[in-house]
Amino acid sequence: MIGTILSALIIGLIVGALARLIMPGKQNIGVIMTVILGALGAFIGSWLTYQLGYSNSNGGWEVIPFLVGIIVAIVLIAIYVGITGRKSGTTRGSAVR
Repeated sequence: MIGTILSALIIGLIVGALARLIMPGKQNIGVIMTVILGALGAFIGSWLTYQLGYSNSNGGWEVIPFLVGIIVAIVLIAIYVGITGRKSGTTRGSAVR
């Protein structure tokens, strides 16, 4: 049980970090949210590929679900950044002189 949770967090960190590296621009996201969105992306990506009929008949490392997980994590991070927006203390053009 604890091993499963730890491996999910590690995979989430890897998938989230790769997703953020692939995305253009700067994302204002903390490490915890990166891990959460990465783990969620990996889970949804694996589930989606197996629902579409993927089977790892050769054994070994499952590359396709991993890549789909990164793509899903990119979408989740983009949605998160879009929802939270770029919060800043000042607005452009409203400087007081």
